[in-house]
Amino acid sequence: MTGRHKKIAFFITLGSCLVAAAIFLNVGWIMVHGRHLVPLVLGIIFFALIIAGLVIYTIFMVREIRRSDQQDRFIDAVTHELKTPIASIRLYLETLQSRDVTDAQRREFYSTMLADAERLHYTVDQVLKAGVAGHKQQNGAPVSVDMIGLVSECVDLARARHHLAPESIEYIVPDYTPEAVVLGNPDELVTAVSNLLDNAVKYSHEQVQIKVDLLLDEKRVHIRVHDRGVGIPHNQLKLVFQRFYRVPLRAVRQVKGTGLGLFIVHSIAKKHGGRVYAESGGEGQGSTFTLELPMVEA
Repeated sequence: MTGRHKKIAFFITLGSCLVAAAIFLNVGWIMVHGRHLVPLVLGIIFFALIIAGLVIYTIFMVREIRRSDQQDRFIDAVTHELKTPIASIRLYLETLQSRDVTDAQRREFYSTMLADAERLHYTVDQVLKAGVAGHKQQNGAPVSVDMIGLVSECVDLARARHHLAPESIEYIVPDYTPEAVVLGNPDELVTAVSNLLDNAVKYSHEQVQIKVDLLLDEKRVHIRVHDRGVGIPHNQLKLVFQRFYRVPLRAVRQVKGTGLGLFIVHSIAKKHGGRVYAESGGEGQGSTFTLELPMVEA
């Protein structure tokens, strides 16, 4: 049992003992003042308030300990995501400075350093976007956004970023689909869809097979991203959208991340009057994330 688990167990035990003591005193008070209505009622109300306060205090302390644990894991993950590419870039630069290398080796070094720089940029960008996503207000005046074209752009970007073959991500839009126009911030919507795609790629098995559907009903556009990856246990489907949260599966721990991607998607969906939810058959059964946004007339 870790230190934080011991703290959680301590506060739960302490709260339970205090509640039990309060109930015992309450029963004793009732037995002593059972014939006096006013002291009896006041005593019951007073002890009920004490018990409620103890329960709320215990729940609050347990949540704060868990939140602190998530923040510590987030800091460790971000530190690793920053230090690893920095160390790699420094090593290649020192090699270029101290040794004579061939043109082929130099091009390989440059390519690796650019990839590490992109990894650094992505990590910093996620942290900054998580801070912006926490604000409820929109950034700038909303504009009409064509979601069919936006999703297509995000799919192409994901293929290029992860060096995937075209067939790795299948984007399906029915031929009869009319215009799907959403009122909002195009940059934030690109971030939301891209995060869903990046998440699907990262947590897929060695063979990336992702299917993206865009469906419409009378009032909303539904963007569904389905993968055949590690899957999500049923009791974790809502928790994955919390800040810093990562599913406690071994396959997930092996993938580096900050626990911010889905939180950003959830925040952007909420700011645009929509929602996002996850579906999965369980561990190893893949996942489906659906982003729903309200449409406006074109």
